Order: sequence, then structure tokens, then C-alpha cells
Amino acid sequence: MKNLDIFKPFAKQSKGQSINTDGKAVIYTRVSTKEQAENNASLETQKKYCLEFAKRKNIEVIEYFGGTYESAKSDERKQFQKMLTFVKRRKDISYIIVYSYDRFSRTGANGAYISDTLKQQGIVTLSATQEVDAMTAAGSFQQNLYYMFSQFDNELRRDKSVSGMREKLRKGYWIGTIPFGYTNLNPGKGKEQDIVINEDGELLRHAFIWKANEDITHNEISDRLAKKGLKVTAKKLSDLFRNPFYCGLVVSSHIPGEVVEGKHEGLVSKEIFLKIHKLLNKRGYGEKRNADCEHLPLKQFVRSADCDTPYTGYLVRKKGLYYYKNNRIGAKENRSAKVMHEKFTDLLKNYQIQDKKYIAPMKEIMYYTFKAEHEAKIQETAVQQKQILELATKLERLEERYVFEEISQGQYEKFKQKLEAEKYEIEESLYSNGFNLSNLEKAIDLSLKYSLKLPELWDSGDLEVKRSIQKMVFPDGILYDFKNDDYRTTRINSIFSVIPSLSVKNKHKKNGNKTENSDYSRLVLEAGVPIVLFSLKPI
Repeated sequence: MKNLDIFKPFAKQSKGQSINTDGKAVIYTRVSTKEQAENNASLETQKKYCLEFAKRKNIEVIEYFGGTYESAKSDERKQFQKMLTFVKRRKDISYIIVYSYDRFSRTGANGAYISDTLKQQGIVTLSATQEVDAMTAAGSFQQNLYYMFSQFDNELRRDKSVSGMREKLRKGYWIGTIPFGYTNLNPGKGKEQDIVINEDGELLRHAFIWKANEDITHNEISDRLAKKGLKVTAKKLSDLFRNPFYCGLVVSSHIPGEVVEGKHEGLVSKEIFLKIHKLLNKRGYGEKRNADCEHLPLKQFVRSADCDTPYTGYLVRKKGLYYYKNNRIGAKENRSAKVMHEKFTDLLKNYQIQDKKYIAPMKEIMYYTFKAEHEAKIQETAVQQKQILELATKLERLEERYVFEEISQGQYEKFKQKLEAEKYEIEESLYSNGFNLSNLEKAIDLSLKYSLKLPELWDSGDLEVKRSIQKMVFPDGILYDFKNDDYRTTRINSIFSVIPSLSVKNKHKKNGNKTENSDYSRLVLEAGVPIVLFSLKPI
């Protein structure tokens, strides 16, 4: 028998994704701003290219979505979500056509995930100007690269925006909400600011004068202002008195450590502002508190090994020295900040790689250790992805039963709402908490780079750097054993946890003690990593 067509019913069906090449398509267009939408030229151009692409590929377009401004920085867009709901409900939809992949999404990995999820349901995202075969491994990879590049472009734009804000601030212009008591007479993007003192500001000026000359309480100042018709709480006054904008200066977190002469008129003189600031500092407010934090970076991070009470700190003014203490009544645990900082630096040395040549084996250890420790999270992500597909199938089956009148409209709406809510909840969890190994190597490289000079970075860094390093290495903080004058660690970041063991092995080797492969093997086993995966000989 030469003709085998009769045996086709016995042929195995594909278990993977199946795309109906004869299926229909929808077109999705968008612009990022309202101005672009009102201009409409870009939207018309996008639609034109998409229609020409569909005609060239003999694809029938049955619906259009978008046609307005929606930022692709988030995938929670109304028209975008409406389009996704539509294509998932229709069995005859095989394609979503966009002008370019950044019109579909600029969220990088999340955009790639949505596209892949659609593909598993038989729907492919096509670009009219970036033609790739998304059904092949190479094409799918290229498509994902387009999504990643779009996200990278977003980050570049953000950097440019921040750079622009910094330049404005350094020229003395204000950015953001105009402070209380002032009005910008020339508002609008790209316009020259004309910030002047308004009626509230003229009344607020009295508050600064009263504080500087009479040193009365903020509550009393608030009462006086109320009698003049200006309602300002004592708490708000406390914030206003500390804002140098009111003496004609500009400061911002975008230009840390910098003070710029502002283009606006100061409400009071710099002398009056400093006089008020000096009065506030006398009572332990403002600058003193910030200085304390700079000198006491371990405050609240270190806890007593005896009672688990977080350590606070204080300044002995006569000596000009800072101390940490256990604030529990009767604890009597006080220790010099200088000594505790030196001991903390010594502790960090345990998690410092002494030589660059050990980076490669350490990187290998960390990668597999990290995967082993997060195996449950990785499996949970896989389970959630499977649940989403199962719920999508149930929704399709539900719609099919409704179409064939097997269930009533009431039953359909009831169960549809329930299934969609369940699916949405899992998708939200996956988007926010799903585990992705794609950036793991970059994270490890960065951590190893830090570990080469960990103590020096902490010692020379500002408060933010110090606290970041502390949290990075010891996520749950550390304990201080006052009796033995030493630190105890609780939980160590898994990326750093294997460094001390390797450092000991290397130290023995330098001292002339032979380090066998079995020593490195034990290190791997201690880290929970299969020994067969790699060799740990130093390079």
C-alpha cells in the first residue's frame, strides 16, 4: 500500500504550541503622550504599516485596539488589557500585529513573558517593521531582545531626564511642586520659571521672624498665624523651618551634597534661617540627628546577643566621641563606636576575596548554591505558569459551553468572573515575585566585585553605602556579644556565605599545607551543591 493517508488518524499530535496559520489578526497601536495622540499622525502611520504587513502576509484583520496614548512602561494599560482579553477569548485569533515590538511592551522580561504566554495559547505577536520568525528558537530569542532593548531605552531616557533635572537645579531652578508660600507665574513645560512670594508666603514670613527673635514654640506660632488667617500645623512649621528654599537656596536629592543659589527670592535672609536652625539644633533636632546617623551607621542594625534589643547611639560632647548602647533598662552595655566599627571591618574581611584568581571558582560555587537554595521558588514559578495555562483552558471551555447553550448566562458570568480573578491573582504574583535566573550571573559578578574590597568600601562610604553593604552581606543584621566583645552573625547572604570557607583553604595553601581536591569538594557539599558539576581548583 503506497498511499498512507488512511493512516493519518493514527499520527501523533504535537504536544507543544500550535499556531493556526490561517487564523485572523488584531492590530494594536499606541503612542506615549496625549500630544502625540491628538496629533494622530503617528497612530495613522502605525495602522497603515500594520495593514500593509497583514495584506502582504495574507492575514485577515478583524479588530483594532489602542489608537490612543498609553505608556508601555507598565503592562496595566486599558486598551492593552482589553486587547489581551479579546484575543484570549477568540479561538480564531492567531496574530497580534504591532508597528514595532516597543509598541507592544517596553517592560523587558515582562513583555517577553506575556508574548510567550500568548504563544502557548496559539497567538503570535508580529511586528510590521521588525520581521522575525517567532516560531523558531532564534526568532523568539530575537523578539525577546527587542523587548529588552526597549526597556534599556527606557532606562536611558530616564537617565537623560535625571541629568536634565540636575542641570536645572545647578542653575538655581526649582523642580517639582512649588514650596508652600510661593507661586510660579509662568508655569508650563520648557518655560522660564517666575517663582514669587504669594499672600500665604508674606504671612509665613512672620513665622520665621517670630521664631528667630522670640524663640517661641511651633504651636504658639501656629496659633498666631491662624489669627491672621493662615492655617499651618506645628509639624508643618517644623519642616518649613528646615527648608533652605526659604532663604533663597536650592537643595535636592538629585544633587546630593550640593547647595545652589536659587533664582527665586528668599522669604527671609540666610542669617535669619541659620539663627532658627541653631535654635533647633540646641534641642537636638535637624542637623545633629543627621550627623549622629553618619557617625553611627550600625545603629538598629546591631542587636544585643543577650536580649536581642537593637543598639542605639549617643555623643559624649566633652570628649567628642560616639558610643553605641543597649537601650534596655538595666542593660549596661555601652561600647565605643570606634571599636565597634573596627571590629565590624574585621568581620567584613572574612567575606573578602583576597585574590582575583579565585573569582572564577567562587562564581561557579555561588551560581549553583544560589540555584539550590532557591529551588523551591523556581519550582513555584513553574507551578504558577502551569496554573495560568490551566485556567486559560478552563475559561475557553467555559465560553464554549456557553456558546453551545450548555450553561446559562448567569452561570457563565459567575464562573468566568471567578476563574479570571483567580488567574489574575496568580499572574500578579508571578509578575512581582516570579523567580528569574537570567540576571543571576550579573548579580554574582557585582557581588564578587564588591567582595574584593568589601571592608574598604564600607570604611570609606557614606551612610547610604555603609547601610547598603551591611544589608547586602547580613540581611537580618548581626548580634553583639558584650561580654566577649565580639560580633555574632545570624543569616549571611548566600552569595557571601561560602567565601570564608574558601579563604581558609587558600590560607592553608599559602602556609605550605597541601589543599586536596577533597577539601574543595567538602566546601561544595557544605554549600549544598552537587560535586559532579565542576572542579574547584584555583586558577
